[in-house]
Amino acid sequence: MQPGSIDRRQFLQFLAASSALAALPASATAAPPKMRLGLVTYQWGKDWDLATIIKHCEAADFSGVELRSTHKHGVEITLDAAERREVRSQFADSPVECVGPGSACEYHSADPEVVRKNIEETKEFIKLSHDIGGTGVKVRPNGFPKEVSKEKTLEQIGKSLREVGQFAEDHGQIIRLEVHGRGTSELPYIRTMLDVADHPAVTVCWNCNGTDLAGEGLEHNFKLVQDSISTVHIHDLRHDNYPWQQLFGLLKGINFSGWTLVEDGKVPDDVPAAMKENRKLWEQLAS
Repeated sequence: MQPGSIDRRQFLQFLAASSALAALPASATAAPPKMRLGLVTYQWGKDWDLATIIKHCEAADFSGVELRSTHKHGVEITLDAAERREVRSQFADSPVECVGPGSACEYHSADPEVVRKNIEETKEFIKLSHDIGGTGVKVRPNGFPKEVSKEKTLEQIGKSLREVGQFAEDHGQIIRLEVHGRGTSELPYIRTMLDVADHPAVTVCWNCNGTDLAGEGLEHNFKLVQDSISTVHIHDLRHDNYPWQQLFGLLKGINFSGWTLVEDGKVPDDVPAAMKENRKLWEQLAS
């Protein structure tokens, strides 16, 4: 695809629909795509190898997984070609999809060398995602450095996102900008990053933060970025610590057909059982 050939909404709809349709039997491809449930191995699954992750996702009817970098699964940019083929094969042999790597790459540093290192590392994660059958890479902002103005930092982040977004598009991938970091998780700032990036492959990973409710509230903040949301990090749905009904109503309102991925910092005693319980609650919210 040539830069600027399609807008962000068209790009996201194409990727989401393609992913959803690929998972359906031929007889069902006429059905409209719906949002899908998966896991982030941030804490739940951080100590599982890849085979165990896939096994538990399959048992709980989780359709996909975002593989958080540095955890036991070992799916990292250091893998050689044969190892990448093996990862891809494990997913291909299961009903569980590889959503892509969850990196910790960030572009807010006041040190240009640190920013460049993170950009180049993101490109390596993009290659990894392509090779293992993923569709994109999660990145994040992680706060404002005190010695630089917010305006300059937002411009820097946005330009960095544009560069990695172009690289992602060239590899059939997207960038998932997690709504993250002290200050930088505020949705008006995320909107500014997207505007500076101005690239259809730069999308939003909604993160279900308390700051989503700030200012004029959830619906207003959601609408700031709704055209760019490609993934949603949800938390343990057994806990009423976020307005889940309202969020899922907003997602259904935009016909969201992407991934909703469980990412929670508190690890339950029985993670596989918690996954199954979350599946039941998710079905009630998503239907």
